[in-house]
Amino acid sequence: MSLKIVHYNDPILRQKGVEITTFDDDLRALAKEMVETMHESRGIGLAAQQIGRALQLCTVDLRQCDIDFDWVLDGAKPPLDLFMPMVIANPRITIPGDTDKYILEEGCLSFPDIRGDVVRPDEITVKFQDEHGVEHTLVCNDLLSRCIQHEADHLNGTLFIDRMTKKVRGSIDRAIKALALETQAEATREEP
Repeated sequence: MSLKIVHYNDPILRQKGVEITTFDDDLRALAKEMVETMHESRGIGLAAQQIGRALQLCTVDLRQCDIDFDWVLDGAKPPLDLFMPMVIANPRITIPGDTDKYILEEGCLSFPDIRGDVVRPDEITVKFQDEHGVEHTLVCNDLLSRCIQHEADHLNGTLFIDRMTKKVRGSIDRAIKALALETQAEATREEP
């Protein structure tokens, strides 16, 4: 079952997610629905806020992308098919002090057809729990690092447009304002 994706200007996108403390069948069912929704929407990541839930939970799947990134998961390098799609709960990201920062164009399922350049660190270490509550440590770079940072930002109420330079943001500001008005109008129509 596909979940409805929340678009920009919905207040839930600015809410910090609540820490996941119960890893039960309900959480696993939600994670499964999020993965299905992410795939149906042709996305590579989806945060709980994007489906209207303020939780520290996101999903990531880069198996259909060019594999030009590196990873070490729990001290090993398993094939992507063994751990993707990833369910990430309660992520804690650290950035090595010597990592480079890169500019890359990003998009977001909550901002249909809106893209812009974002500067992010190339490499991260993320500690997280999976849908069963098992703790993991992932060291990664490039697109995998960027995707996890993007989704972790969502979990803390930060959007990719917040990370853009004024010039980049200015170039898409008209589209962002139009989306905000469209989201507001849809919310008004849905009110009882």
